[in-house]
Amino acid sequence: MTFVVRPLSGEEPLPGRDRVSADFRRISSHLAIAPPVSVVIPAMNEAENLPYVFGSLPEWIHEVVLVDGDSTDDTVAVARRLRPDVKVVTQRGKGKGDALIAGFAACTGEIVVMVDADGSADGGEIVAYVSALVGGADFAKGSRFANGGGTDDMTPVRKLGNRVLTGLVNRKFGARYTDLCYGYNAFWRHCLEPIALDCAGFEVETLMNIRVVRAGYRVQEIPSHEYRRIHGDSNLRAVRDGLRVLRVILREPAGRRQRVPAAVRGPAVAREGS
Repeated sequence: MTFVVRPLSGEEPLPGRDRVSADFRRISSHLAIAPPVSVVIPAMNEAENLPYVFGSLPEWIHEVVLVDGDSTDDTVAVARRLRPDVKVVTQRGKGKGDALIAGFAACTGEIVVMVDADGSADGGEIVAYVSALVGGADFAKGSRFANGGGTDDMTPVRKLGNRVLTGLVNRKFGARYTDLCYGYNAFWRHCLEPIALDCAGFEVETLMNIRVVRAGYRVQEIPSHEYRRIHGDSNLRAVRDGLRVLRVILREPAGRRQRVPAAVRGPAVAREGS
């Protein structure tokens, strides 16, 4: 595969075509992409939140993979009513990490986007993540503390803990993150095998952030705004899960960054007026 930039209109249209071909998905008035995009949503008893979550997703995504964590409400039925083509994966184990690993395995898209099911993420931001990837990044990492980001759902204690843990990761692994424990990320699916995820809980995002740096992948932070959960209670426990994150940081060897060979990020991206 090769990474190419092509105009969609003007003096040099795509060969034999005046506008975007069926091979491209238009994601804005200026950008169309060929790589199919999969959105993975781990959910447990999130039936009330799914209408907002699904409603915020762009129309041009390739598929939605819902990982059901043994819900006792109508999570799966609501998902299927909202999106008949949704791919439902039944989680066998427990924990967010376990759910995401199962969802990633079920994806068929070349780009994978992680979105929480509680309504805290704006699906409209996906275009920024995908744009970063087709622009050359391997991993697009959401940040609530990058310029333009924000959060409505972090206590002072959680903010302090996140800052301390982010500093530890930056110092130990040579990263430059502004946020660590955030679950809104996107990446090329080929990145999964080298980082070999092997944890079950909320610490999965930290593990991903560490291993993409250790693998030498190109990471781009995306300013993101985190909203409050719409309905229900979070399963996150600040102290318990903070300690799990700390253990991951301490356990992972610093090592030397292995630079990933320059390669393709996707089949094609077309920009209007380029």
